[in-house]
Amino acid sequence: MIRLLKKMRRKEWLMALVCMLLVLGQIYFDLRLPDYMSNLTVLVNTPDSTVGDILRTGGSMLGCTLASAVLAIVCGYLAARVAAGFSYVVRRQVFEKVSAFGQKEMLEFSVPSLINRTTNDITQIQMLVSMGLQILVKAPVMAVWAVIKIIDKSWELSAITAGFVVAILSVMLVVVKIVLPRMKRVQKLTDDLNLVSRENLTGINVVHAFNAEDYQNEKFDQANDVLMKTQLFNQRAFAVLMPVVNFAMNALALTIYWVGAALIGQIPAADMALRLGTFSNVVVFGTYATYVVMSLMMLVMIMMFLPAAQVSAQRIQEVLSTQIKLKEGTRQDSPEQGTVEFRNVSFHYPSSHKDVLENISFRVEKGQTIAFIGSTGSGKTTLVSLAARFYDVTSGQVLLDGVDVKEYSFDALYDRIGYVTQKAVLFAGDIRENVLFGESRGDGSEEAVGRAIELAQAGEFVEKLEGGIHYPITQGGTNVSGGQKQRLSIARALARNPEILVFDDSFSALDYQTDAKLRKGLSEKLQGTTCMIVAQRIGTIRNADKIVVLDEGKAVGIGTHRQLLQSCSVYREIAQSQLSPEELRRDCGETDGSVSGKEAG
Repeated sequence: MIRLLKKMRRKEWLMALVCMLLVLGQIYFDLRLPDYMSNLTVLVNTPDSTVGDILRTGGSMLGCTLASAVLAIVCGYLAARVAAGFSYVVRRQVFEKVSAFGQKEMLEFSVPSLINRTTNDITQIQMLVSMGLQILVKAPVMAVWAVIKIIDKSWELSAITAGFVVAILSVMLVVVKIVLPRMKRVQKLTDDLNLVSRENLTGINVVHAFNAEDYQNEKFDQANDVLMKTQLFNQRAFAVLMPVVNFAMNALALTIYWVGAALIGQIPAADMALRLGTFSNVVVFGTYATYVVMSLMMLVMIMMFLPAAQVSAQRIQEVLSTQIKLKEGTRQDSPEQGTVEFRNVSFHYPSSHKDVLENISFRVEKGQTIAFIGSTGSGKTTLVSLAARFYDVTSGQVLLDGVDVKEYSFDALYDRIGYVTQKAVLFAGDIRENVLFGESRGDGSEEAVGRAIELAQAGEFVEKLEGGIHYPITQGGTNVSGGQKQRLSIARALARNPEILVFDDSFSALDYQTDAKLRKGLSEKLQGTTCMIVAQRIGTIRNADKIVVLDEGKAVGIGTHRQLLQSCSVYREIAQSQLSPEELRRDCGETDGSVSGKEAG
């Protein structure tokens, strides 16, 4: 918690300091009231006192009350500003940290957990800061100040008050010790509940299509029931505290007055001055003792928030202290342009020790096209993701433009690459904002947007939309079709004006005609751009300069379409499943790599 509080800006610290001073002012005025009550008691029992004396004392009490109320209002305003500013800073730091996470870190935390940490956990701490600035200062200072005021009044009454305070603190410590471990569990259970909810909402169409509403409801109920039972236990434990403190406060007042009456009764009736002074002291003592217990009540309120906030602070600190494994290099320049080379690359995911890629080596020159094909799970997407440095290789080297990708700064690396993901992703905004998404070497003009859209074969449908490139896109691109979304994703990569284009199975959502037009446009207008294509269709990659055939993470064949038909059994099996016997015979003998009739269809 303290490490997070250090992240507050200077102006929040200044407001917090002013708030603490205002709290001390509140305490001063609040603790003046018992003294005035004592004076008022003496005045009422003094024969020669006047109404004016009583009114002046009452006016002073009213003034103290008003001053304390004004200070409380100003302090509450400043505390809210401090808490809001603190949460703003922490939330921004958490978001920036998560934005810098690589795939490994995302897998460690999970998306629902990160969302919960960015929202609910920070809100918990914000509430504690807002209340703590007032109560955490006011409660102990008021308690100590009140004890100092009464410590010399009566040792009997002081001992009684001390006994009650020790009993209340013991109950508080026991409850917190029981509840704190379960508070940690509540945060984990909230993550699980968010996971189930997110999964259900993301796949709502599948849930409806398979009539699985009851199944999903049962999953949600299981997670919800466990969370509810854990929270009920915590709340019931906290529910014990407030009645105990209330009972203790009333019992303490009753005991003080009972013992005080006994002390007054021991004084001779003739000594009226001493009896009156003792009576006044008992009244003041009872009031100050009540303040001590009230301070403990305020601490109880904080204790109800502190365990959850402490757990939340630990979870946020876990995110902020995470060491990102992908370290940025410093290099900007390169001796080559548009080249990609893999040198004996092997890779396994952090959660596994089995290599998904083994000893992969190839090189592609500027302007060439290299394609990757293989069965599902053979490592195609993993391979191209290494070129974009979503992960670091386990062994070997990946070089772009003759430089190891680890040596580049992220800006220099991603300026060279235009990456089209396997699953098309669009963001809320309009088409223009999606095409020009992020920073790049592209000029960002509307003409550049238009060229990228036309080259991606998206111009035909964009022109028909109301507003054209300014047509609004909903979150996730749900107001355009899958093929349209994919073409806009391709346009986004083209608008970056990259040296290297990576298509991760990006043509699968396109029909054969659009696929052929797009590849023809790329070959004609981007002759100096290197292309890396992951594909499932032979027709998409048959004209590539090199084709890498992957099987269980190994490169079982590298060559042209014709060479692989003759030399690679895995590639030949794939081709036989997609091409007719006539096309296979013709491709085995062709030299110009012309487009087959099936592809054109």
